[in-house]
Amino acid sequence: MQKRIISLLVLAVVLLPGQAFSAAIDDPLLTMFQVDQLEKRDASGANPLVWEVQGWIGYDLNKLVLKSEGERASGTTESAELQLLYSRAITPYWDIQAGVRHDFFPKPTQTWAVIGVQGIAPYFFETDASLFIGESWQAGLRLEAEYELMLTQRWVLSPDVEFNLYGKNDVERGIGSGLANLEVGLRLRYEVRREFAPYIGINWERQLGKTADFARKDGEDVNDTQFVVGVRAWF
Repeated sequence: MQKRIISLLVLAVVLLPGQAFSAAIDDPLLTMFQVDQLEKRDASGANPLVWEVQGWIGYDLNKLVLKSEGERASGTTESAELQLLYSRAITPYWDIQAGVRHDFFPKPTQTWAVIGVQGIAPYFFETDASLFIGESWQAGLRLEAEYELMLTQRWVLSPDVEFNLYGKNDVERGIGSGLANLEVGLRLRYEVRREFAPYIGINWERQLGKTADFARKDGEDVNDTQFVVGVRAWF
């Protein structure tokens, strides 16, 4: 019996590292960082800097994802958020994600619980849909969609749309219930390499409903068209 146990232990010592090494080859730990948008916008002389980035580390099925977006103009950060998410692949084209989001700006800061899906919709629309639950049970819904039209092997035309909805008014942050804002963009990029592509484009933003009413009371514009120049990259 002792000889049999010793034989099994020796077999385990010999085989298990090989199996672990084989699993590591089949499903290695990977990392990715992508700058979706890093651009200057021509907007009422302020020329804001806008960013939208995300990165992840993990395996085919399970990943840890970071997302950040925001805007800085005239030396002041007007909006900035960071999301930390666990992402699980549920189909070859879709991931379900859950985690937290923290808004650093505008003040006061706020933290949200997040659940969403990200992937490729029919007709190859890159889609990111998220439900947020914040303080005092404030609820928000964000939907982003982007399409890439290959004009040549290097020139890519990319329309995108984003809108946000909220469950109730948040006067302190200037957010109204219902459909709050709509943003539509069109960008033309030149891929120097697949990993690096400068672009130009146009971006249109519109605040809607009660959110627009709050903006008007503060003397802000609710409709803005901006020319943009930026870079898209990943590594």
